[in-house]
Amino acid sequence: MKRNNFSVVNKVVQSSPAVKQPKLGFCSSLKQTHVSTVVLDWGSLPHHVVLRIFQYLPLIDRARASSVCRRWNEVFHIPDLWRKFEFELNQSATSYFRSTHPDLIQQIIKKHAVDLQYVSFKVDSSTESAEAACDILSQLVNCSIQTLGLISTAKPSFMNVSKAHFVSALTVVFVNSKSLSSIKIEDTPVDDPSLKILVANNSDTLRLLKMNSCPHVSSDGILCVADRCQGLKELALNYYILSDELLLALSSETHVNLEHLRIDVVSENPGQIEFHPIKKHSWDALIKHSPAVNVVMYFFLYEEEFEAFFKEETPVTHLYFGRSVSKAILGQIGLNCPRLIELVVCANGLQPLDNELICIAEHCKNLTALGLSECEVSCSAFVEFVRLCGRRLNQLCIMEEVLIPDDNYSLDDIHTEVSKYLGRVWFPDVMPIW
Repeated sequence: MKRNNFSVVNKVVQSSPAVKQPKLGFCSSLKQTHVSTVVLDWGSLPHHVVLRIFQYLPLIDRARASSVCRRWNEVFHIPDLWRKFEFELNQSATSYFRSTHPDLIQQIIKKHAVDLQYVSFKVDSSTESAEAACDILSQLVNCSIQTLGLISTAKPSFMNVSKAHFVSALTVVFVNSKSLSSIKIEDTPVDDPSLKILVANNSDTLRLLKMNSCPHVSSDGILCVADRCQGLKELALNYYILSDELLLALSSETHVNLEHLRIDVVSENPGQIEFHPIKKHSWDALIKHSPAVNVVMYFFLYEEEFEAFFKEETPVTHLYFGRSVSKAILGQIGLNCPRLIELVVCANGLQPLDNELICIAEHCKNLTALGLSECEVSCSAFVEFVRLCGRRLNQLCIMEEVLIPDDNYSLDDIHTEVSKYLGRVWFPDVMPIW
């Protein structure tokens, strides 16, 4: 990148005999002001202007711009530019993201660790990348991080790192930051003792904790966080940790009033995991203690594994089914999920869901969002569903293939009837073809 210097051009203009000398007066002063403005070059821009420009640049362009001049290099090291940083680490030449250069990593650790506030580590599927992230974490001894995220872009590579190495690196941040408010450490070997260190140093600031698929964390670790972190508002965990005892403990007067409780129900080996049921009185205790809590459940199960769910009233508000779910389960949702706000069904099969969908509309009075894909609903039943829900449906994402024409409606005119009940123009989603 070259500096645009207009001073040479200005000298030529002033010395040229063809240029008349300006007359005295208002016009003269304007021209003189214009000349003085032209003399300024890019390197003379104020720090705050260059800083604003740098904030829009990718890191690599920002680094190149810092070599243009001394002023730009000074701006490059202003703390505001280093409060948010994402370390990208990969070992594969075919990786879709570019790895952060080792020299830049060392520069950040030496000069800007104290400035880091919003930090994430994006690693590929290799163990080496996860170990490199742990090495960086272990060097952040002068940090004041507020948000920390560990992101595996493919398989959970942090799980392949030595548990002792990972916990040791993570606790460096837990001990030194003392201002952590949001932590995402899913698919990692974090354990109960490291959570106690987190709580001991960040109990006054922690607001969000996501740690799904962390097999070394138990209910005791969750309770330790809930007991000490009175500002905790959002908690994400796996269903295998959830129990009646945990819900009752979270509902005691000494614990937090959660706003969001996310539960992932995941099966890796079909038929080999038997999921335990949660009793209604345990859910009731949670809702009594935290009446405004959103209970979000993500299901990645096979149909035969739903036996333990929705037999009793469940206070779930957001339901996402990532795999096929049976008609029977959807029928139970209509009868036992009165707090339901959002429902997404990715697949069901070729059995029409007419009765189940209408049952949900009749009993789930708070439902505002529905998404359907790879299932079937007759056009008449869908129109009736929309009529029952009315204008409270602010999100309606239905693939065109889901709707089956009948004697009352065809695909060409169903959007008119649905739009009438929604109070806005609506069309089914169409799978793009390219």
